[in-house]
Amino acid sequence: MHRTYTDNPDHDYGPTRTQQRRDALAVLELAQQLVELPPSRLAKLDLPEDVLREIANTRKITSHIARKRQLGFLAKTMRKHDTEVFDGVRAALGENRERQRQETAAMHRLEATRDRLLADEESALPELIAAYPQLDRQHLRSLLRQARLEREKNKPPRAYREIFQLLKDLAATGEDE
Repeated sequence: MHRTYTDNPDHDYGPTRTQQRRDALAVLELAQQLVELPPSRLAKLDLPEDVLREIANTRKITSHIARKRQLGFLAKTMRKHDTEVFDGVRAALGENRERQRQETAAMHRLEATRDRLLADEESALPELIAAYPQLDRQHLRSLLRQARLEREKNKPPRAYREIFQLLKDLAATGEDE
């Protein structure tokens, strides 16, 4: 079957083949993300019954090629539904990704604070005390001393981890208030 083209500028030819391929790949990527989601998160999403059934079938398959083929079938099943059905799912997955990114950034900031405390306690500690007045200074100083000794003697970094946990707890209580 071939298209007949007109010179009418108002005539809509629909999406190009390239755009159709991009759309199909986007649905395939969404299908992959849905299969990788834990069942608890998947249950919270509003998905059609046939899509949920195909996701369950895809999870059962362990063979690489068979799984890839089943993912393609899942994507085909998803394309049969309107795109509006999956807009909420995409938004929820995007929010989840953004939340994970923020949590990772917060952990990196805590690690940097811990390393700064170990490297230059005299300047970093007053800043931390100003930010968190409820901080147990004496306990933190003893942990810092222990962490330095552990590092010098090549012992497991128990105090190093405890400092991180202390900073993490401080940050959590600071957010709650």
